Amino acid sequence: MFLSRLTKTILTFMLVLALALPAFAGHGKQAAERKGILLVAFGTTIPEARAAFTNIEEEVRKAFPDTEVRWAYSAKQVRHTIKENEGTAMLSPAAALAHMGDEGFTRVAVQSLHTIPGAEFHDLLRTVAAFRNMPKGTRTVTLGEALLSSPDDMEKAAKALVSTFPAERKKADAVVLMGHGTHHPANIYYPGLQYYLSKVDPNAYVGTVEGVPSLEDVVAELKARKSRTVWLMPLMAVAGDHARNDMAGPEPDSWKTVLEKEGFTVHTVLRGTGESDAMVSIWVEHLRDAFAGLDD
Repeated sequence: MFLSRLTKTILTFMLVLALALPAFAGHGKQAAERKGILLVAFGTTIPEARAAFTNIEEEVRKAFPDTEVRWAYSAKQVRHTIKENEGTAMLSPAAALAHMGDEGFTRVAVQSLHTIPGAEFHDLLRTVAAFRNMPKGTRTVTLGEALLSSPDDMEKAAKALVSTFPAERKKADAVVLMGHGTHHPANIYYPGLQYYLSKVDPNAYVGTVEGVPSLEDVVAELKARKSRTVWLMPLMAVAGDHARNDMAGPEPDSWKTVLEKEGFTVHTVLRGTGESDAMVSIWVEHLRDAFAGLDD
């Protein structure tokens, strides 16, 4: 009787163990590799300005046809406004990475679509670093540099920018590129770009809304060269709020208005750098480096 009960107990234990082993084996098994790309922009609340983002994604998909591409906006206020006005929930970089981890992406290359490696870029850098230490989800996360991150980038960007200047622009006409500018040390990339741009086109100028060179600096240069006609273009991924209001708007302090008061004939071009394949190619090259790093 006792042996019979013992035999039954042993058999029951063996059956339970046999059923549990596959579960234990699966629990310890490493998840299948799945690579993804996360494009991170400051974002824009202007729907028509997102043509730049559409073009960037198309170029990225051409370069990485077998890799899924996701988006995130780094600006909280932009995400809030889009949600309120359009009903669309755009994810922050942290939320997007967490979501990708839940979906099974094990390796993610994050590409910054910021123009310079300023405060927004460094916030993204810290987010990426935090996700590298997560106990679950993605195992490898890399970050591609901002558009202007090296002398080589600025030399390429200068040539690419000149190729985007309007065909109807005359040689003597000045082109003024409006960047955002920042109090962050990375503002130095704007005068750095001016150096390379001057070599390619002496009548092309870089100015910033919140940094240096300022609009006043640009006006002084225009007057020194006796320019009469000015073409205004944004030095930003999208022709969003800054381009449509601060640059081309009717307000008394817009760049267009200020330049016209100074006696210049002003033309505006509402096209972000993200709409230029030549400019996007610089971001794509940075993404290639980040993507290659997923296998390190």
